[in-house]
Amino acid sequence: MLTTLVASSKGGCGKSTLATQLASHWAQAGQHTAIVDADHQGSSYRWAGRRPDHVPGVLGLEGGRKALQRLPPDTQQLLIDTAAGSGERELEPFIEQADVLLVPVLPSSFDLDATTHFLGELQSIKRIKNGKVPVALVANRLKPWTRASQDAVEQLAAASPFPVVAQLRDSQAYVLLTALGKGIFDYQSEQVRSHQQDWKPLLRWIKRQAA
Repeated sequence: MLTTLVASSKGGCGKSTLATQLASHWAQAGQHTAIVDADHQGSSYRWAGRRPDHVPGVLGLEGGRKALQRLPPDTQQLLIDTAAGSGERELEPFIEQADVLLVPVLPSSFDLDATTHFLGELQSIKRIKNGKVPVALVANRLKPWTRASQDAVEQLAAASPFPVVAQLRDSQAYVLLTALGKGIFDYQSEQVRSHQQDWKPLLRWIKRQAA
């Protein structure tokens, strides 16, 4: 089982979007996929419950560490969606289980400042410091055609001790599909193909860490 932990100190940066989109990708690939939603808002949990019958299901579990004990033994892909503001104490039980850790970041000065501090905290956690849990950043809700987004990504890459492995564009498609319990990987139309391309560098990075 591959366990992907999604965490950030900043709320509204796209943790649940990241978790649910990856879940839809792996479910469509035929892998038994589950999300443990450790955020009291329960966004990922409700998304999994809304999955329609004509797309592969994703098991959603609410709660923290105890939810991990309820995972089916045939689970192949596990995503853990954590609460905003989680620090070392809250994350450590999940980091013990994680194979990779993803940190989504929005292109704003507030998010960049908060994330820089959060990354410093992550560096002090033993399993991360020892290289047992690779960490990567995902720049989220970008407008790639603007200089502001480009500058934000460059600033993030320069300040971060961890790599920026993907850049996801800002799109209402994620909002609309989330409301339906779906992800962009549940479709193969020309319209969503460009969005799917944004995720390929991240999927390749995860695959390399799991090899």
